[in-house]
Amino acid sequence: MKWVIPILLIMIVGSLGSALYFMMKDKGGSSRMVHSLMLRIGLSITLFLGIWIAHYFGLIEATGIRVGTS
Repeated sequence: MKWVIPILLIMIVGSLGSALYFMMKDKGGSSRMVHSLMLRIGLSITLFLGIWIAHYFGLIEATGIRVGTS
């Protein structure tokens, strides 16, 4: 899991970058930007579900750090 999460995050950022590139280059002439954004959404959902399942099966654990408390 130490390698899967960072690789998926890099793929998500890369897909977002390619969508930006296609938006600037194609000027609305093709659907490559839409496909890149759909891929990003799919990767994000996969990452979320993967983290959720890994936590359920004990492959990763919560750190115990409380957010928002003083």
